[in-house]
Amino acid sequence: MSTNQGSECAQTMTQKDFNYQPFLSGRSLRLEPLTKGHFDEMLDAASDPKIWEGHPSTDRFKREVFEPYFATLLATGKALAVIDIQQQKVIGGSSYYSPPDQCDSIAIGFTFLVREHWGGGSNRELKRLMVEHAFTLYDRVFFHIAPTNIRSQKATMKLGAEHLYDAELNLSNAPKLWKCYALTRARWQNP
Repeated sequence: MSTNQGSECAQTMTQKDFNYQPFLSGRSLRLEPLTKGHFDEMLDAASDPKIWEGHPSTDRFKREVFEPYFATLLATGKALAVIDIQQQKVIGGSSYYSPPDQCDSIAIGFTFLVREHWGGGSNRELKRLMVEHAFTLYDRVFFHIAPTNIRSQKATMKLGAEHLYDAELNLSNAPKLWKCYALTRARWQNP
């Protein structure tokens, strides 16, 4: 098991010119920078307890838990609102972030979608938009998934990502165990 090496990475990481909050559009989804104005729709999308069953914070569907989570995402300047183009409605969110144990790398996470968009092409389209944007500057993208979140682990492997290791990382409030996956540009382009 790896340990959190975030402080060492912060000291050695070089800054890359990466747009963490791009406007991205696909066939059915649009991604845009998360703003305060998204709060009510994001809260509505997040209010289903089933969404959070596999996540480390299983009670995030509650306003008093979601509100500080939203504020944290907003403060990073790296989070995106996911909008269903046809409905013109926020259906979830996702974020880019720097992995604390992989200097000079990019990760995608803090992702959720309303259940109506599970099992179809929405997660794949969301990840395709974000991965292809990340691959404009990076050669691999990391994903950190809670050991209990089997659904997200399966979806990540369907993208072509491989499980590399388990690590205790501080991705939010405190160090926790995460399953660490990576998807390379070569694997994405030649599945």
